[in-house]
Amino acid sequence: MSGVRRVALTGGIASGKSYCRRRFEALGVPTLDADQLAREAVAPGTPGLRAVAARFGAHLVRRDGHLDRAALAGVIFHDPAARRDLEAIVHPFVYEAITAWFDGLRRVEGGVALADVPLLFETGHEGDFDRVVVASCPPEMQVARLCERDGLPEAEAHARLASQMPIEDKARRADFVIDTSGTFEATDAAVAAVLTDLRAGR
Repeated sequence: MSGVRRVALTGGIASGKSYCRRRFEALGVPTLDADQLAREAVAPGTPGLRAVAARFGAHLVRRDGHLDRAALAGVIFHDPAARRDLEAIVHPFVYEAITAWFDGLRRVEGGVALADVPLLFETGHEGDFDRVVVASCPPEMQVARLCERDGLPEAEAHARLASQMPIEDKARRADFVIDTSGTFEATDAAVAAVLTDLRAGR
C-alpha cells in the first residue's frame, strides 16, 4: 500500500535487534519477524523442509516431523557453502511473505511499518525498503550475550559471529543506528527517537 514507509530492522546475532523490534511494536508500529517466517518455511510437511532434508540429510528431521534446528545450525555456521544452500531454500519464501505483508497493510497509524530481517545486507535486499535501521553493539558484547543466551562456548559464539557481515559494516550502511550497548532505558529512548524521525519522513 502506498503511504506506508517500509522499514527494515537488522543487525547481528545477539545485537539487541529483537528487543528493538518489540519496542517499536510497543510504540504502535506494525512489525513482522522474518525469523518466524524462516521457521514457517521449513515447518513439518512443507516443500522447504523436504528440500532441506534432501540437501542436508533426512536425519535432520526429528521423529515428530520438525526440523532439528540445533543440528542444522551446527552444520551451516561452519560451512559457508551449506549456509548459502539453506538460504537459497528459505529466503525466497521469506521475502515473498514480507512483500505480501506490507502490500496487505491498510491504514497504519503514523505511516510506518517494520520488518525485522536478520540477514538483510547479506541477501542484498536492502533496496526493498524505504529505510534501514541497524541495532548495534560491540562484537565482544555480542559474543558475551550469545554465550549467556544460548549457553555456547566462546569459540562457537565467535564462529557464529564470523558467519555474518561485521556489525560495523552494517551500521555504516544503515539510515539509522540504534546503540544497544547501554541500559534498556537508553535503548528505549533511541528507538523512540528513530521512530519520531521515521514518522516525520526523515
